Amino acid sequence: MTPNELAEACAQSMWSRDTASQDLGMSLDHVEAGRAVMSMSVTKSMTNGHGTCHGGYLFTLADSAFAFACNTYNQVTVGQHCTVSYLAPAYLGDRLTATASERSRAGRSGLYDVTVSNQTGGIIAEFRGNSRTTKGTILPE
Repeated sequence: MTPNELAEACAQSMWSRDTASQDLGMSLDHVEAGRAVMSMSVTKSMTNGHGTCHGGYLFTLADSAFAFACNTYNQVTVGQHCTVSYLAPAYLGDRLTATASERSRAGRSGLYDVTVSNQTGGIIAEFRGNSRTTKGTILPE
């Protein structure tokens, strides 16, 4: 199995159990070793008192893309620390895309950057996640 085939198999296994992402209407658009792309449309229930997308939903989209990117090697990997910077508002009806890319992976630690953009390519948020590999595999060995 190639690294990208392994990444896809891991992603499909995780996706089949990821009710949180699915129930928010997210889609898993692309996965390869160390990289994942997910998208989601902003619904009325995701808007806050300012009429913009609540930051928690932006964080959740970025965090989900981060999770799929860092779990592409068939090792159970979790988030250890994350930060997000909100750069522009997202609005009702916007289609948001989170692109997660591996920056570093050494031992049990990884570093991933996620850019959340809207349908016109405008950057909405930047997320950085530190991952930690734990015991176990996603797919049977």
